[in-house]
Amino acid sequence: MIKIALIGKPNVGKSSLFNRISRQWDAITSDISGTTRDIKKREVFINDKPALLVDTGGLDDSSTLFSAVKEKSLQAAQEADIILFMVDGKMLPDDEDKKIFYELQKLDKKIALIVNKLDNDKSEEQIGWEFSSFGAQELFFISVSHNRGTRKLINWIDTQIPEDESTDLDFEEDDDFSLEEFITQEETSKIQEEENNEIKVAIIGRVNVGKSSLLNALIGEERSVVSDVAGTTIDPVDEQILYKEKLITFVDTAGIRKRGKIEGIEKHALQRTQKMLDGADVALLVLDSSEEFKELDEKIAHLVDKFGLSVMIVLNKWDKGMYGYEKSIELVRERFKFLAYAPIMTVSALSHKRVHKVNDKILEVYDNYTKRIPTSKLNEVMKIANAKHHLPTDNGKVVKIYFAAQFDIKPPRIALIMNRPKSLHFSTKRYLVNQLRRFFDFEGTQIILEPKKKKSDEEFD
Repeated sequence: MIKIALIGKPNVGKSSLFNRISRQWDAITSDISGTTRDIKKREVFINDKPALLVDTGGLDDSSTLFSAVKEKSLQAAQEADIILFMVDGKMLPDDEDKKIFYELQKLDKKIALIVNKLDNDKSEEQIGWEFSSFGAQELFFISVSHNRGTRKLINWIDTQIPEDESTDLDFEEDDDFSLEEFITQEETSKIQEEENNEIKVAIIGRVNVGKSSLLNALIGEERSVVSDVAGTTIDPVDEQILYKEKLITFVDTAGIRKRGKIEGIEKHALQRTQKMLDGADVALLVLDSSEEFKELDEKIAHLVDKFGLSVMIVLNKWDKGMYGYEKSIELVRERFKFLAYAPIMTVSALSHKRVHKVNDKILEVYDNYTKRIPTSKLNEVMKIANAKHHLPTDNGKVVKIYFAAQFDIKPPRIALIMNRPKSLHFSTKRYLVNQLRRFFDFEGTQIILEPKKKKSDEEFD
């Protein structure tokens, strides 16, 4: 698959262009220089042709951290087939930009110079000629925020991708499996899978349960506005911290009200909140322990399953809690039975009490969310489970699971290759999931079992 690398200094708009091309929230955009630090990858389609789009960190030598980011970015350029070198059109080109561009040209790759933030023809006329000094054969003047000139750029990229580029069949589209083939797929995916160092955490809950206070406590700074007035946070707020070599991105989402009470700009906030959840990994479900749980708390909690997130339940305002620890845990488990796998933490965001434990738990939950179980171990557990509890028959006909294999993460998804997949009762699924939790640590994440039929088994056709 053709690789396209976005290269440039911090804050020139690489992540915005990444989002524009991939058409979804993945890279975080911010006016703060250096927001993107890790390499981010996304399979995209350029006019129906598949490609791997790579968003790199900014080229900056101002600190040890950013020097490492620059090194990773240049390495990504070396591995790419097409390089998009971006500069800020509101700034005059400097010698460092030219030096980097000339070095990239030596790589003998297809390369284009992208001048961003030129919002109209006048600004292009005023400064555009300055960038002709780069001597770039392919020069594009665009404004990502105004979607100006991006179509022309995408069409050029299209011309650089061979016509015979095609996608591989997805696992779910192929019903004819063998264990040997599946293990090969599994091992190949491990080799090709990107080592992602970023964890995206969405803080969700009703208005005024203390989400912004929790964000401030987690990052150790007063970065999010805190107020006793319900609904202070309208747009989701992004903040990042480096914790135990992991980059954790927190999104403090707008507080959610009952549908009948959502007005004006809050409708936009709710839509954007759901968009943020679509790109998150971990949800911190914040509940107010100083009052009774509400029906709306449950509705918000169901967003976890809707967006396939891992989850932690955070009982905030614990210093004002209505009940003791055991009673509170009992009430949570009773009210949120569908999140029985979620760990529960009691904190007081304003006093920072026990907040320091939340980040450690986030790392644990994320590890479980991205966990891969070797096929051999998975089938050992299935064999034990089946010996304890034989599968019910289907109107007298035997139901068999031939083997199990994990084919995806975030959340873990496991295929059960069977003779009669439609006959697997939901109670049996629940039993098998519980057995998997007994043998493997999947705290904080749901496990999805997908029964599949093996076509080559004609005995049961």
